[in-house]
Amino acid sequence: MASNNNHLKIHQHLKVVPPSSSTQTTTTTTIPLTFLDLLWLRFHPVERLFFYTLPISQSHPSFFFQNLVPILKSSLSLTLQHFLPLAGKIIWPLDSSKPFIQFNPNDDNNGVSLLIAESDSDFNHLIQNSPKKTSLSRSFIPVLESTDVFASIVSIQITLFPRNGFSIGISTHHAVLDGKSSTMFIKAWAYLCKKITENEKSPTLLPELEPLLDRESIKDRDGLSDIFANILTEMFTNEKANKRSLKILPFEPKLEDYVRATFELKREDLNKIKESVLSKWEIFNTNESKPKSLSSFVLTCAYSLVCVAKAIQEIQNEKEKFAFSFIVDCRARLEPPIASNYFGNCVWGHLVDTKPLDFIDEDGVFLVAKCIHEKIKMINENDVLEGAKDMIGKITSLMKEGYEIIGVAGSNRFEVYENDFGWGRPEKVEIVSIDRNLTIGLADSKDGRGGIEIGLVLNKHVMDVFSTLFFEGLSLC
Repeated sequence: MASNNNHLKIHQHLKVVPPSSSTQTTTTTTIPLTFLDLLWLRFHPVERLFFYTLPISQSHPSFFFQNLVPILKSSLSLTLQHFLPLAGKIIWPLDSSKPFIQFNPNDDNNGVSLLIAESDSDFNHLIQNSPKKTSLSRSFIPVLESTDVFASIVSIQITLFPRNGFSIGISTHHAVLDGKSSTMFIKAWAYLCKKITENEKSPTLLPELEPLLDRESIKDRDGLSDIFANILTEMFTNEKANKRSLKILPFEPKLEDYVRATFELKREDLNKIKESVLSKWEIFNTNESKPKSLSSFVLTCAYSLVCVAKAIQEIQNEKEKFAFSFIVDCRARLEPPIASNYFGNCVWGHLVDTKPLDFIDEDGVFLVAKCIHEKIKMINENDVLEGAKDMIGKITSLMKEGYEIIGVAGSNRFEVYENDFGWGRPEKVEIVSIDRNLTIGLADSKDGRGGIEIGLVLNKHVMDVFSTLFFEGLSLC
């Protein structure tokens, strides 16, 4: 069956469910959504794309579909018995005040949607870091189904590129799992798949990959559940009619005249940026004492944000005011702390206290790095959820004032390049969903030497300027 995309041929579309012999799958499982989940109820899915190279013999269609795909499918099924919510749906019955996750073993609609496809696209072009059309990566990402009455939680697409390799595209519903949880699932699937390729008959998960599904440890604060459940809907004025709708809101990807590219800050680059920033700490006579060091996150964000802001300002002269919002993992910061393998959303966003013109200032990297560092220090010393009620209002206000708010997705701590399904580590990993808003995508460097990859989707003219600023700036540090 051929798809509408000339470069993509759909071979199979099926639902993958946990093994029927699994004791967990004999009864209906219901899991509540916490206030930290409800914030993301109608947010766009998080979409990641993993590219893997294969020898010519293994990437031949007959061999790949007959030998490798069955292993990927069976290991996915085994993984789902540990991550049962992912095989279910988000539903909101009329007799319930809030939506929840439900897995019903007798419901034929349950299971993870799995698309098996083949593409004649240029694999080597797709895995390059240099700019390419934003739409290219979208061909290998599956749609995550959502309607007024239900929302799927995970959707997966496996695409073969004959004579080159394959990709795994995954869309996950943000109301069920955050970045740490979604990467835990992918790691678990990769681990079990690799064990099967090594002929292990009944592989078991490592303890650190076993998800903690109990949501009782997340307590609502100040009635935030009710506030968060309606926030996103309120931002979309045409979507207010059905307050109970579970349909994902229309965060459309930026495709026309936009390009996607990946940049890297190696460990030596980060050290140069750090020395440059720290050298200015005393020159500016700040009230804050100079830190002994600065994290890779602070340095990467500050440097990238300034390059992005200056590039946008150069192409779009009217854009001068910028702000930065980032997500914090709250697991170790809650009181009491919760387990690192907690499976769900345990993140909260914070706005950095920069001035609107800091990002395009001559000393922008120092100014922004200092503000990010101080914000993280404040979060670590105080309540991580302080000001939660007012956060969305602040962002909405800044947007009305014409600010460009830049976000961040992913983390260099997720170790996405460690996901070996049995045929080697990924050749390239992308956070495809950064094309839905102005967001920097972060990942660990492929070479494992402490660098950080930065994924971006920008207007092609802005990307040209960004690239120049990025590389010239490193030579000046």
